[in-house]
Amino acid sequence: MAALTSINGGRCEAGDVHVIIGPMFAGKTTDLLRRIKSERSSGRNVAMIKSSKDTRYANDSVVTHDGLKFPCWSMLDLTSFRQKLGDDEYHKLDVIGIDEAQFFEDLYEFCCKAADHDGKTIIVAGLDGDYLRRSFGSVLDVIPLAETVTKLSARCELCGKRAFFTLRKTEETQTELIGGSDLYMPVCRQHYVSGQAGLFESTRKNALESFKVPTDSHTEVAPVM
Repeated sequence: MAALTSINGGRCEAGDVHVIIGPMFAGKTTDLLRRIKSERSSGRNVAMIKSSKDTRYANDSVVTHDGLKFPCWSMLDLTSFRQKLGDDEYHKLDVIGIDEAQFFEDLYEFCCKAADHDGKTIIVAGLDGDYLRRSFGSVLDVIPLAETVTKLSARCELCGKRAFFTLRKTEETQTELIGGSDLYMPVCRQHYVSGQAGLFESTRKNALESFKVPTDSHTEVAPVM
């Protein structure tokens, strides 16, 4: 690696960025933990960060859907990580893992500084798309910074084919709706399209129901097209 001059004036090796993306239940966190544990086994100092928004399994650990755990720092943003850890401990770090990266608005800035100026290896895991298949957070913004990008797939819950999309089972429309299999399922393209159509029809029926007039009322209501 090329040597860089850090902001402190010292010399450090250039870092690197690796990105793991895919739908829910694709094994992104499992892959992240595998890489972090491998780095630690190689004698490198590691730290794991996850968003404090995600409290599904534990506040102080990254936890996979099948129960694997690794201690972590739970942060609202990444910028404050160095301050919270302390400069001395931060300088000792070689590798930083970031889980549920889509929830960090400062992801791009953090990866730039940590890899380019501080010589850290950054391994990012997160959703590349939301339930509408739109870019989620800053995860895709980090791809131009990355040495490697891995896109994982899950198994479609409805047919067993490879699943690259996440289908929301409910009619909530906010982008950030944290949940597990109670709210989401991995699906193939065919079942994503049919599932979205089914949810649209359900929402439409509910809207029509809200316009219905009680049987004892004589108010006239224009039909909804």
